[in-house]
Amino acid sequence: QVQLVESGGGLVQAGGSLRLSCAASVRTFRIYDMGWFRQFPGKEREFVAAIQWTGVGTSYSDSVKGRFTISRDNAKNTVYLQMNSLKPEDTAVYYCAANRDRGTVSRAAVEYDYWGQGTQVTVSS
Repeated sequence: QVQLVESGGGLVQAGGSLRLSCAASVRTFRIYDMGWFRQFPGKEREFVAAIQWTGVGTSYSDSVKGRFTISRDNAKNTVYLQMNSLKPEDTAVYYCAANRDRGTVSRAAVEYDYWGQGTQVTVSS
């Protein structure tokens, strides 16, 4: 059984920063690709960032590229999303996800197998 738990969300003013964390319950985390997605009210979940199981390959949506950084610490079974220069349009529930089919750094939510409960990020103008 795989459990992912996000933390680090909150309220921040535009231009500020937050660091999200996602802790995995199993050792096999280290061989999963990991991703961050976000969901706006009434809209589909959308891709934010992903990181290959080795931590080398990464992918970002155009909307966050240059502002957000995904990283992982396999020794701690944890994935991070550092969010800088936050904008009000970044306000959403952020989810981490694990993909057992490692190596692809997929941008598609349907390819991820395990999901966290989400953490709210609110950016005020």
